Amino acid sequence: MKKILIGLGIVVIAIVGFMAYKMLQPAPEGLNMATTRPTVDGVFVVSIAPENPDFRRNDLHAWIATVKMPDGTPVEDAEITIDGGMPMHGHGLPTNPEMTQKLGQGRYKIDGVRFNMGGWWEFKLAITAGGKSDAVTFNLKF
Repeated sequence: MKKILIGLGIVVIAIVGFMAYKMLQPAPEGLNMATTRPTVDGVFVVSIAPENPDFRRNDLHAWIATVKMPDGTPVEDAEITIDGGMPMHGHGLPTNPEMTQKLGQGRYKIDGVRFNMGGWWEFKLAITAGGKSDAVTFNLKF
């Protein structure tokens, strides 16, 4: 029994050590930090910005997504779902942000965003409008 407990202890220490190693690594070099990007298949061009640029980490806040066609025409009546997380840590967003308002001129309010840790985050938007769907991922660092 003592050997089993020692073996389990070694496994636990190895797992904790590996997790700490992953969490303490810096974000990859050369991340595209642009806040305006085309979607994966080029269907839309999307910009994001915090509603209040002075938000604090760990507080709930809102973001504004602006969705346009490649020619610059605002996309109205889009549906947007939000996902994301910290790739280096292997976890998703700590909340379930939702698009809550269509503000007009291709602008959409996303409420319920919270970044609870410093580091590299991915903020992913899946967009459907006019019978077309596409997605975009933004890299953010706080």
